[in-house]
Amino acid sequence: MEDSFQLFLNPRFSISTPYTDVAREVVSLDALELAWDEARKWPEYAQTPIHDLPWMATDLDVAQVLLKDESDRFGLGSFKAIGGTYGCLRAVQRELHDRGIEVDAAGLRSRRYEEETANIVLICATDGNHGRAVAWAARNLGCPCVVYVPSIVSEPRRVAIEAEGATVIRVDGTYDEAVRDASDAAANCGGLVVSDHSFPGYETIPRAIMQGYTIVAAELMEAIAGQPLPTHVFVQAGVGGFAASICGYLWEKLGVDRPAFICVEPSIADCLYQSAVAGRLVTVSGDLDTVMGCLSCGEASTLGWGILRDGATAFMTISDTQAVAAMKALSSGGYGQQEVVLGESGIAGLAGFLAVGKGELAREQLGLDRDSRILLFGTEGANDPKRYQELVGSVQ
Repeated sequence: MEDSFQLFLNPRFSISTPYTDVAREVVSLDALELAWDEARKWPEYAQTPIHDLPWMATDLDVAQVLLKDESDRFGLGSFKAIGGTYGCLRAVQRELHDRGIEVDAAGLRSRRYEEETANIVLICATDGNHGRAVAWAARNLGCPCVVYVPSIVSEPRRVAIEAEGATVIRVDGTYDEAVRDASDAAANCGGLVVSDHSFPGYETIPRAIMQGYTIVAAELMEAIAGQPLPTHVFVQAGVGGFAASICGYLWEKLGVDRPAFICVEPSIADCLYQSAVAGRLVTVSGDLDTVMGCLSCGEASTLGWGILRDGATAFMTISDTQAVAAMKALSSGGYGQQEVVLGESGIAGLAGFLAVGKGELAREQLGLDRDSRILLFGTEGANDPKRYQELVGSVQ
């Protein structure tokens, strides 16, 4: 594994480009308010913590580093819980509406419509976190759930999904092949695919999931209101749904005052980076076998790409070595003063920042200096404790 990174400055990006109506149909402040209002009604809802990392800021010679920690969202270990749950809720409401049954969210959560939801099968593909969130939501809504996982998914992640009541089917292939198998299964049994991976003809549910994701950014901005605005955001990406949600939210909310937005991917699964270089959507082939398993995606979401194509300042790739180094940097053996346990995929944005922060040319290209204020998102905890221990050495 090479200890290197690639950085591509997006030629389509301009700070003066206004947020478009097309993008607003996907992620918007109005849609955020609807999603957030719903989330606040859930008994499990609580804002996730933000860690100030002053020792890291000093080491990288910037003014501030803030990390939004999604490792305990709904007790499910990742940010997927907030988007996946909202997406499932809207998908089931829409399905019942199409059957002539109007239901409210509170009624669904209280199992008032359990007889109706018992024959709505929720189906998804996952590298781990999304499937667990969908399974949890399905159980709460009274729906059966089937989750397809690629061969790269570890046993602890599979077991965690099954523990939420889902049937898990392992695919001998990549995440993208699991997506296709899930879609085929839904077509055969009449189930509902719940995915943030959009493509032409399948955008309604991914759009709802992305709108749920914007809550993460909105919580953060609410928490730092009154402080100087961030100057740089590093966000990890798989298919691009989460990254695009954060990018779109900041773009519409802050306009020309929005921070530089850097999209970070594994070097071996860099469909967004390759698409940016080519100026069009590109599919990355191969086994996509990276330690950042939840980012192991070869095909980008069309909705996500539609926002990131013009909204991202830069795209970058990192190595597995750099991801593991970033995990250690947050452990007691690294920066040390405040231990934060994040998983292999949840650390990628921070790993990108560490790589850029130590590179003179990259700092110059992104305008990173001692006045810079960095926002990062820790999108998963140590959801495979055995793997975390192998890579870092301990799990608290």
